[in-house]
Amino acid sequence: MSSLLDNDWMVVGLGNPGPEYAKTRHNLGFMTVDLLAYEEQTQIKREECRALVGRAVIGGKTVELVKPITYMNLSGDAVGCLMKKPERSAERLIVISDDLALPLGKIRIRPKGSHGGHNGLRSIFDHLKTNEVIRVRIGIMPDHPVGNTKDFVLRPFAGSEREAVENAIKDSADAIRAILGEGVEAAMAKFN
Repeated sequence: MSSLLDNDWMVVGLGNPGPEYAKTRHNLGFMTVDLLAYEEQTQIKREECRALVGRAVIGGKTVELVKPITYMNLSGDAVGCLMKKPERSAERLIVISDDLALPLGKIRIRPKGSHGGHNGLRSIFDHLKTNEVIRVRIGIMPDHPVGNTKDFVLRPFAGSEREAVENAIKDSADAIRAILGEGVEAAMAKFN
């Protein structure tokens, strides 16, 4: 049985629950957390605070892998509830999200900053009363103007985008490993 202090970090992938959203642009956070769970041979299935949670050791740190099942705009409900445990801290929270302002497949790590219009991040910041949360943002911006943002982020990727998306998910999982193993500054130097 692990002690409370073993829960060093929480990695939250943002997305929407349900098969109809599984392969959409808005679910890149879920996809990254799923890849980490697969690579660490663990499962994300324990229900806590309206989220699915799994546990792994990554970069020498005990990590809770989290997928809120509240739908994107209410992600802060789940994260806020999970963060109420005394051993959890915003300084040891990493949130993975899609980003319409970044070119498709690019990733960016930020130790703090605005939500940039992302409702899942906005919800988390509102609940935690801070924007000093490590973010791994995965670009979904297409090479053409987007008319309806909501429809766009809830659509599956096109076949021509698949390779870039798979590479971005792998890169974001590697970025998480770098943050946990080497620190956020080193990870930013490597991946940004």
